[in-house]
Amino acid sequence: MHLPALVLLRTLLIPWVGAAALLAAPWTAARAQEPDEYILTLPSGPAAPAQGGSVRFIGNATVLIEYQGLAILTDPNFLPRGSFVRLGYGLRSERLASPAIGIDALPPVDLVVLTHLHEDHFDWLVQQRLRRDVPIVTTSEAAPQLEELGFTQHYGLAAWDSLTVRKGEARLRITALPARHGPRALAWLLPEVMGALLDFGPGAFGPGYRMYITGDTVLFDELAQIGQRFPDIDLALLHLGGMRLAGPFKLSMDGEDGARLLQLTGARRAIPLHFSDYDMFHSPLADFQRATGAAGLDGRVIYLERGDTYTLPLERAQGQTGQRPPAGYSRFEMKNGNKNAISISDIHFQKIMN
Repeated sequence: MHLPALVLLRTLLIPWVGAAALLAAPWTAARAQEPDEYILTLPSGPAAPAQGGSVRFIGNATVLIEYQGLAILTDPNFLPRGSFVRLGYGLRSERLASPAIGIDALPPVDLVVLTHLHEDHFDWLVQQRLRRDVPIVTTSEAAPQLEELGFTQHYGLAAWDSLTVRKGEARLRITALPARHGPRALAWLLPEVMGALLDFGPGAFGPGYRMYITGDTVLFDELAQIGQRFPDIDLALLHLGGMRLAGPFKLSMDGEDGARLLQLTGARRAIPLHFSDYDMFHSPLADFQRATGAAGLDGRVIYLERGDTYTLPLERAQGQTGQRPPAGYSRFEMKNGNKNAISISDIHFQKIMN
């Protein structure tokens, strides 16, 4: 990573960040108590298989998830080896390994989950070639920036907000989860980040598989609520790498942090991502392997090379429970088609009104 003027940046800004953190804290707590709920209806397309699916690791934090006839792309980054991404404040990082496939080789994608708007998660090649009307589920901060880039279907969620995606009989509920791209004192210098919980199910709210995408986060207290609110996580996609800013400031989990979060959430399986594609990473995969081995978690980890695919089990583990319908859903169904529903071509995005 190239670090021009970081010492000056730190000297000028650190005295102000404490006050900024104090101002942000009450807002975060209030948002967590009043989540918004939305519905997105996609064209039906081909009939979905009864069960089963897959996760294909493309590179960095980019995976292609296919389940119940839905194809979800996460944090698209398709720059080849030797390319540079800009990270703000004059920082840039070189890609050390090419993705498994090029962006033009992707199958049709139903939606994108973008945990935050950094170029190693949404690069300039993706900005040029990704379909302009593909639905992108992201942070409240990133949504208007995507609008400026020409993307027309962007859905910004704050922590605990949810979006239910319907495609024929398939159902997917995406819940934005807490994440923070660095210590609280520096969070305002960095893009807003979200984790994402993906609840799949053949019925409206009977999830057949539960997946957690951490996003680029450090460990902080609010992450403990994820396992409490959403038990029975089948698979966690862990963004690791131990990125650092100006020496001591960690911007993403290192190997030990990833093992702790796996314990904290109780996820049955985990796939490590985001640990070696760029020269900004300081914690190699070996750190995570040592930490999970020491904690007795190595049997729960699935290691994928770029291009490898993990096949999701046909059935959830015995004893797992479904998720209750969100408050307001049945009331919304009775109001379907009212002035609060916005229709754009054959894609519909609707807010559930309380």
